Amino acid sequence: MIGPILARRSIRTYTAEPVTEEEIRTILDAAMAAPSASDKKPWHFIVVRDRERLNQLSEYGSHWQMLQEASLGIVVCGDTDVSEKYWVQDASAATENILLAVSMMGLGAVWLGCHPRPERVEPVKKLLGIPEDVEPLAVISIGHPGEEKEPRTQYDESKVHRETW
Repeated sequence: MIGPILARRSIRTYTAEPVTEEEIRTILDAAMAAPSASDKKPWHFIVVRDRERLNQLSEYGSHWQMLQEASLGIVVCGDTDVSEKYWVQDASAATENILLAVSMMGLGAVWLGCHPRPERVEPVKKLLGIPEDVEPLAVISIGHPGEEKEPRTQYDESKVHRETW
């Protein structure tokens, strides 16, 4: 049962095969199945397929070059007017659901951090026309994997505390 979670790995190289609209819908359906504080669902998702935009996005983060090969990027955003306190947690849960869905579908993806770094947030907002009260949390690079990685566990007993610290 936990196998699909352990199989999720960050994939940074992709083939030229496109991701279909049906696959995108499935990915976004999984994203919106995430838990949300008070069921506010402050998330918004910008699907970027345009090669020029993906190439521009790749310049905004020091390790975002894989967007140049990706079939698409999904920018996960949170509306701070809808949920000022918990939009980051809600958008993070949606992001993880995207990563798990992509992995289970045989696709590859990597989470590229955007928020809270203004040098990333501001150009992403400008390029994609994101409203003032909406914050981009992450850019997810997605495509058909051009590399294989074995499932793994990262379990570390030293990180587990029982009853008290």
